[in-house]
Amino acid sequence: MNQIAEVLPNLAPFESLALSVAGLTLSRGDLCLISDLDLRLSGGDAVFLMGANGSGKTTFLHALAGLVRPDQGTIMLGDRPLDLEASEWIGWLGHVDGLKPNETVRETLRFWAGLQGERKPPIMAVLKALDIGHLIDRPTGRLSRGQQRRVAFARVAVANRPLWLLDEPAGPLDQRGRDRLAELVAWHRDRGGIVIAATHQILDWPGAETLELSR
Repeated sequence: MNQIAEVLPNLAPFESLALSVAGLTLSRGDLCLISDLDLRLSGGDAVFLMGANGSGKTTFLHALAGLVRPDQGTIMLGDRPLDLEASEWIGWLGHVDGLKPNETVRETLRFWAGLQGERKPPIMAVLKALDIGHLIDRPTGRLSRGQQRRVAFARVAVANRPLWLLDEPAGPLDQRGRDRLAELVAWHRDRGGIVIAATHQILDWPGAETLELSR
């Protein structure tokens, strides 16, 4: 049973999305990591990026986020280039959770929701669905590593952006945390969102495809 879908039934779906990567080549210094990669995704899709360390998973996510300029190729979201100017479309979660240790969970999520102009963000509903509602007024620096990661997922959710780019999202989570993450991803995909996750772990996300990177 998806708790998040139950507590957040009324959020509007995203407009029809299409992510297109064509002829993408990425390098680090003189080392070519990815060559002539093509990928097409639409709303509701999810992809696991897998491969050995150094295969280019994080670099690929950075390119999608507009943080790395490709050597060749294009990245399009709909009919516009997906770069820093399109950052309002992207929910980013890297190895670092993006939390300020002296801010409470409530303050953190209000800030991220405010970036999208959300007047009544579903902060408590998301936290309850992630089993951390009782932490809302605790400074993030006093949370465990797994709790911080769940707050980071809540941060991405309340920012309400259609394309999620996640780097090792389940790293510090126990099984219950991975279950909550799977529910969050399913809820996002049901709304027409797209999720791309670099991971070494096999995660239970029904219907997700796998893109194996190697060099």
